[in-house]
Amino acid sequence: MKVHIIQHDFWVEPGEYTAWANRRGHEVSYTKCWKYDCLPENIHADMLIILGGLQCPATTPDECDYFDAAAEKRLIRKYIDAGKMVVGVCLGAQLIGEALGAAYQHSPEREIGPVLAKLTEAGRADPFLKDIPDAFYAGAWHNDMPGLTCESVVLAKSDGCPRQIVRYGTYVYGLQTHMEFTHDIIAKGIQNAKESLIRQEAERFVQSKEELLAFDYTEMNRQLSGFLDCMINDYVKNRGETVFG
Repeated sequence: MKVHIIQHDFWVEPGEYTAWANRRGHEVSYTKCWKYDCLPENIHADMLIILGGLQCPATTPDECDYFDAAAEKRLIRKYIDAGKMVVGVCLGAQLIGEALGAAYQHSPEREIGPVLAKLTEAGRADPFLKDIPDAFYAGAWHNDMPGLTCESVVLAKSDGCPRQIVRYGTYVYGLQTHMEFTHDIIAKGIQNAKESLIRQEAERFVQSKEELLAFDYTEMNRQLSGFLDCMINDYVKNRGETVFG
């Protein structure tokens, strides 16, 4: 399998996504936007993963000259229309919704750190989420959430965000949650985005750096790996040999 990862900022790393791909022997390529890499013009992978970032879908080139939301949405739509696997994380999930005509929205509450999330009834029935329990800890570092299309289905939510996991199509998932978090990513986030950890009095779901660093992200990573395995196994079973395998 070939996996392509779009990484927007240097410290918002793929974490478990890359670790999973390496363990499974998948070939991984990257667009590193902050290095001014050009986005691929055409489909060249079986799975497209769009990571989070410091931007939002409304961020303009004047505000961030290495982020081109319109170009990313066009690429996402190409992959979706071709029936490929697409996984969006945080900003990436919001870009999937926008590529399908659903504008991103502000989340009811800001979340930073592992928050308790719950599968919806649809989430409990989703075959790709069978390794995720009804209640689970979801990594978070966000203010926004993906928009919903008429066909999309919310699979998981938390008290602070009603759209933690959204299914947009058979192989198209938006994860507002960061299940890929590792201690290394968290440490870099604390160093490079420490101002976002300033908690306002009314904020319930913004954790301290001590809480962020004390959490064990291993189980969260295992659940993400299981989700990705289920998706790829189903994709291969139903589509046969892949074009890029």
